[in-house]
Amino acid sequence: MDAVRARKPKHLPTVLTKTEALQVLHAMVGVSHVMATLLYGSGVRGLECVRVRVKDVDCAQHLLLVRDGQGEKDRITMLPETLVAPLQEHLGRVKQLHTKDLAEGYGAVYLPYALERKYPNANREWGWQYVFPAKSRSVDPRTGAERRHHLDESSLQKAVRAAARLAGIDKPVTCHTLRHASA
Repeated sequence: MDAVRARKPKHLPTVLTKTEALQVLHAMVGVSHVMATLLYGSGVRGLECVRVRVKDVDCAQHLLLVRDGQGEKDRITMLPETLVAPLQEHLGRVKQLHTKDLAEGYGAVYLPYALERKYPNANREWGWQYVFPAKSRSVDPRTGAERRHHLDESSLQKAVRAAARLAGIDKPVTCHTLRHASA
């Protein structure tokens, strides 16, 4: 007799109403607000959000290119019109940080798929920089090079949860909850 493996019960995702989602977003400020608005407005996952590079943002056409998403697939999604101006302001600050890093002899980022060998200077180019860089540089354990990585996804998760508490929402709210609310 063949044993049948028990199936996990399917759980319905937590979905916020439009009002609840906006309450969460209004309870956030700064970079976390821009990131959460991107999650809600474009439906990207948390890790996809923190990994966005400058060249993947097309403000003119309101498009966002998500590279190497779930299943190692690329896709194009919409960039909310309300996010264009705040995102451009944010990118201005990120560019200043990148310029400062370059002046100090740094400014390189990790490039996927051996692109660093193929294009040796691309890791310092503006287009390859992360839209949401970490506050400080760190040493890459693979190469020993000091470079700036993207923000950690957990910092975004914490900010979303804190904003939900501040907004008085009793549902369990995560980055993925904002993704579900966008649909």
